[in-house]
Amino acid sequence: MKRVKTLLADDHTIVREGLRALLIADPGIEVVGEATNGRDAVELSLSLRPEVVVMDIAMPQLNGLEATSKIRAILPDTKVIILSAHSDDAYIDRVIAIGASGFLVKQTSAQILAKAIHEVVAGNTFYSPLVSKRMRDHYQKPDKTGGLMIRRATGLTTRELEVIQLVAEGRANKQVAADLKISIKTVEKHRQHLMDKLNIHDTAGLTRYAIAQGIIESSVQVTIV
Repeated sequence: MKRVKTLLADDHTIVREGLRALLIADPGIEVVGEATNGRDAVELSLSLRPEVVVMDIAMPQLNGLEATSKIRAILPDTKVIILSAHSDDAYIDRVIAIGASGFLVKQTSAQILAKAIHEVVAGNTFYSPLVSKRMRDHYQKPDKTGGLMIRRATGLTTRELEVIQLVAEGRANKQVAADLKISIKTVEKHRQHLMDKLNIHDTAGLTRYAIAQGIIESSVQVTIV
């Protein structure tokens, strides 16, 4: 039997160990790797070429949504299933917009997660019952323009989203530069441009904006400087 190559991405060791233990019980699934942050999830996806990535939203360095966008752009055949403790409408919008194949709340049973993996590999989408209900309720209420109510950090580039997440997580400019492999001066320019564009005047304001827009979750431990 061909097993589905699956990558687990979650910054909590106990969660990853639990997911691995649950999934290896399925003879049709092979866990090929584990990532502890969004940036590692992208890099491991490139090296391991998993068929499915099970991705937590609240990830350090690069959140799960942005990591998913990068993976989908580079490896369009790789399916991503988003895991989150939250099922807010804003998250549902963004999960759909970035091309994830599934969205499960973390209270989902192991059997449902395994089923979701097999379903997305077969070319289907899969959402936990709670998410499906919220989607039905949500998309019956179009916005004033008649379109989908997609709430995103509009107007920000991919690089700006990366910078604002790292800044909101409390990283100094030197650390941001090292993570993104750019110069400190470039980080400073991005940071100032973000403040000018968003009319925000301090790091605390950037952090509040990042949380409000779902760039990071409020449960992520951040240091406001």
